[in-house]
Amino acid sequence: MRVELVLRLIGMLVFALAGWQASELLAERVPESDIIGYAIKVVLPLASAALGLFITPWLTTRPFSWVRSKIRQLPTQQLVAAIIGLIIGLIIAALLAGPLSRLPGILGTVLPFIGTLICGYLGIMVMTIRQQDIVNLISGRLPSKGIGLRRDNYVLLDTSVIIDGRIADISRTGFISGTMLIPRFVLNELQHIADSSDMLRRNRGRRGLDMLNKLQKESVVPIRIDDMDVEEAHEVDDKLVMLGKRLRCPIVTND
Repeated sequence: MRVELVLRLIGMLVFALAGWQASELLAERVPESDIIGYAIKVVLPLASAALGLFITPWLTTRPFSWVRSKIRQLPTQQLVAAIIGLIIGLIIAALLAGPLSRLPGILGTVLPFIGTLICGYLGIMVMTIRQQDIVNLISGRLPSKGIGLRRDNYVLLDTSVIIDGRIADISRTGFISGTMLIPRFVLNELQHIADSSDMLRRNRGRRGLDMLNKLQKESVVPIRIDDMDVEEAHEVDDKLVMLGKRLRCPIVTND
């Protein structure tokens, strides 16, 4: 027997029981001899059972399937970052719950719950959006702000060369001198590709994130992820060209 069918039957019984209890409460306000009272006791449980049979999958299996499909689409690195962010957010929410629960009236009941949702959400978002910065921070490679970099000894990497992956092997040979520089907008484009609904693009994006993680762990050449941006341009390729001219450094690309 399918899981959804079992859940439908359980939901039908639960809703029928709730409808029966509600009908008993309503019937107490109607005279015993009144036919409306008998109708309430019969119709309300049956209607509740039918409602439970219909909506139970939308409360159980359908949301679970949606969450499972989204988790399958996430790169492993991003999924781990989201879990860590959720844990950190819930810890912060637990610390705030005590003071918030002491507030008078309904605020003391509602605010801890709202605070838990907000802290959990913010923890997930901060960790997934800034995961590379956090990895760099832990490994001792702090990202810089702006474009105040020296104009030598940098090699810009674009999205295509990261996805291709051969740059990881090249970097180990010592062929590239200086620091491999990855602007934030390149990393954002890579993340956008990894989140694509198209399977081929999504797989390419995941490969790029895996290659970037491999570069950070195995490359003998320093890697720097920087928040620099070029506001005059909108396309990633245009930004890279203008940034390469400003920094007077080469761009490694497959295009």
